[in-house]
This record gives sequence, structure tokens and C-alpha cells, in this order.
Amino acid sequence: MAVFEAYARLARQVLDRPARLGRTRLVVVDGPSGAGKSVFANRLADALESTGGGRPPVVHTDDLLDGWDDQLTFWSRLEERVLAPLRAGRAGSYQRYSWVRRRFLDRPVPVPVAPVLLVEGVSAARAVIRPEATLSALVSAPAELRRDRAVARDGPAILPDLGRWHAGERAHFAADGTQAAVDLLVDGAPRLPHDGRRYFVRQPRGDRAGSAGGAR
Repeated sequence: MAVFEAYARLARQVLDRPARLGRTRLVVVDGPSGAGKSVFANRLADALESTGGGRPPVVHTDDLLDGWDDQLTFWSRLEERVLAPLRAGRAGSYQRYSWVRRRFLDRPVPVPVAPVLLVEGVSAARAVIRPEATLSALVSAPAELRRDRAVARDGPAILPDLGRWHAGERAHFAADGTQAAVDLLVDGAPRLPHDGRRYFVRQPRGDRAGSAGGAR
């Protein structure tokens, strides 16, 4: 049975847990594209800001991808430019990829040393980083809904790339064992009415109604 939980409560839990990436509490939000990862990460960031400690930085892994073919191989860029500096107590930065211009923009995006950093995107909670994560979450939603969300956002022209992306996601999640390993399973398409800005729906273990597997 799904359970409603408050973002404010989860924010307090994050702050009560130890930092494992240098002085930073790393929160990684994984799941297939279109599942609702960005919404979950941004609302948790809002809740963390409301505690009075300032809004934590949120890194979207889509901004680090060198196009569609960099679905999983972007990680070295994240590690070298963001995670490694923070691990050493230094600020990081990265260059944002423009999906319109199809190149990385010149202006760096700073990532300060902060009490909390959120990283959201496909494979964000991969096995290599889970030991350093204060919280790992997997957001999921039905495949048809994820596809419809992606098409509504980016248009039907993405469908060929989307199909290849979906296949890559399924293969990654199966090999990584993400669903069984993360701390928190989140329903990205809850049916029961609720205040989505204040509450999210936790999925129980073994609930496969919104299993992982999605799109950019």
C-alpha cells in the first residue's frame, strides 16, 4: 500500500543524516525519464530551503549529456567537475549542454560547497555513488505516461531517439539493480488526490506498478 509522506519530513531526515561526500549530504534522484524526477528533486529542494539553510544546488544530469548517445557515459564529467571537488571540500562547476545548439555552453555553472546537493537524472543513483549518498531515491511511473510526458515536452520528433533511450534505461536499471538498492521508492504518477507540493507518495517494496524504464 502506497504511503503519503511530507517533503518537509524527508528534508529533516536528510539534514539529520551524516554527510558522506566531503562535508556535503548528497541526495541522488534516479528513475526513467518522464517519471517525475525533476519535480521530486525540486520540491525536496524547496522543503530543504524552508528549513532556513538556503536552497541547495540541484544538478540535472541532462545538462551534462553530450547528446543522446551520452546516456550513461556522461558520469566521468560529473565525477571530475562536481563530485570530486566537493569530496575534497572545494566548489565544483560544469558546462551546461544545449539541446538546441547541440554543444556545451561556454559559461560554467557553479556548484558551491553546501550542506546538501541534489543530483537528479537517469543513473544518478548508480552503484558507484550509492555509498557516498546520504539519500538515494528512484522515481517511477507507467511507461505509456512517461512516453506521453516526453512527447508533450519535446515533440513527436524525439520518438526514434526515445525508443533507443528507453532500451538503454531498461538495460542499465536491470544491470545496476537500482530498484532493490535505493533507500526510497517514489510514485511519480499517484492516482489519489493530494497536495503534490507538500507530499509525495512512497511506493512499498515489491510494487511494480510503476517500474523503472523511460526516456530523456
